[in-house]
Amino acid sequence: MSSHTTPRRKRPLWARVKKFGPPLLLISPSLVLIGVFVYGLIGANIRESMTDSHSFAQSTGAAPTQFVGLDNYVELLKDPDFQHSLINLILYSVLFLVGTLVIGFIWAWLLDKPTKGEGIFRSVFLFPMAISFVASGVVWRWLLNSAKDDQATGLNRLFQMIGLGFLQNSWTQNITFGILAIALPAIWQLSGYVMALFLAGFRGVSDDLREAARVDGASEWRIYKDIIFPQLTAVALSAVVIIGHMSLKSFDLIMSITDQRTYSTKVPAIDMFNFMTDGDYANSAAVGTILLVLVAILVVPYLIHDTKERGR
Repeated sequence: MSSHTTPRRKRPLWARVKKFGPPLLLISPSLVLIGVFVYGLIGANIRESMTDSHSFAQSTGAAPTQFVGLDNYVELLKDPDFQHSLINLILYSVLFLVGTLVIGFIWAWLLDKPTKGEGIFRSVFLFPMAISFVASGVVWRWLLNSAKDDQATGLNRLFQMIGLGFLQNSWTQNITFGILAIALPAIWQLSGYVMALFLAGFRGVSDDLREAARVDGASEWRIYKDIIFPQLTAVALSAVVIIGHMSLKSFDLIMSITDQRTYSTKVPAIDMFNFMTDGDYANSAAVGTILLVLVAILVVPYLIHDTKERGR
């Protein structure tokens, strides 16, 4: 018998195309739409950000524009006002992320064991998520009113009524910490969503696994610490990515609570809107590209990690 085997012939190109033709034909409309309206517009935005289109005349074609490369990005990053917006974004994102993760995790932990009225508690915690950021922003605008003493309303009025007047604050008008006040309604609105993610993670741990640990003499704390919590890593990572990217592009909530020109609560998304309303399309596009890069820095590593995990 010959140890020599006939090499396998490759299938002709037309045969391979014929095999994958129907699936590609089926998704081709989506591919075309995504290519044009997502990646095509991203490319157009980046191109616009590299021009000197800083006026309505240039944006409408009445005045010529020139290619300036990365000059707009350099000028933006050197601008103290934009640096302030970036610092605000970091403070807001950190508090928003930590607040929702901690509160959502604690709520899920408390609801992990079946309790009477659990459905009511879940509904109450998830209700804020059903409200739009604009609608809740209108309410929180009143709650975070900076008026004090006799003119106090909202939280300041509440503090005054219960004898805690020293806790009255200027809230969103505070130059240093105004952006942190905006994180309060964001935490209130999204903590229930994070709770639902963690609660699903808790309920995904097999009861047989818990019972086996109890038979081996493990305490409830050891069961959570050594068995349940390590299995929530994927849930926590998903929550970080979802809440993180939402915080980076926050706009409607901030606009609903404060004016777009309010310096204390200004973030890059507000700057992008202000540039656009002033006819400065180049800087507006540059800010949009910077936000896209920030979101990509957060999301792309997660997608790579998720793809590797699925491939195992």
